[in-house]
Amino acid sequence: MPGMASIINTWSVICIVLSGVALCIGVAYIRRGQRTQHMRFMLIASSLATLFLVLYLTRLGLGYEKKYIGPDAWKGAYYGLLISHVALATLNLPLALGALFWARKGILAAGGLGRVEEVPAARAAFNAHKRWTRWTVPVWLYVAVTGWIIYLVLDKYGQLSLGA
Repeated sequence: MPGMASIINTWSVICIVLSGVALCIGVAYIRRGQRTQHMRFMLIASSLATLFLVLYLTRLGLGYEKKYIGPDAWKGAYYGLLISHVALATLNLPLALGALFWARKGILAAGGLGRVEEVPAARAAFNAHKRWTRWTVPVWLYVAVTGWIIYLVLDKYGQLSLGA
């Protein structure tokens, strides 16, 4: 079982790295006004983040966990980073769902991305979507980057505790 959990762990990391990359590409597309490409990359980012969560929870269910055993001088910083990561990761799920909800509502109201400006209900929904994303994107990026840092720290200073 440790081999399977290790493979799942590796794929979960790949998924969340690609999710962060897709998120950044999606943000770049919307800043250029390319709504269709933005939507595609945000759906990719969301799908990869969802797959990460499934893989992560599966890995935990298999009992694969690493505990920090690094330098004591770094312990406080590591746990501070870990606590902020977990808290904001928990907050990120409802934020992302809210952003997706308002985007979907806008698309349905407009009948497609091309009519957003013509339909007042669609414009209002996309304005709400934009308000949600002002919080969602920075939180998502923070969670992704701190997750990568935690992974790298535990790769070097972690001790595997199977079934703990």
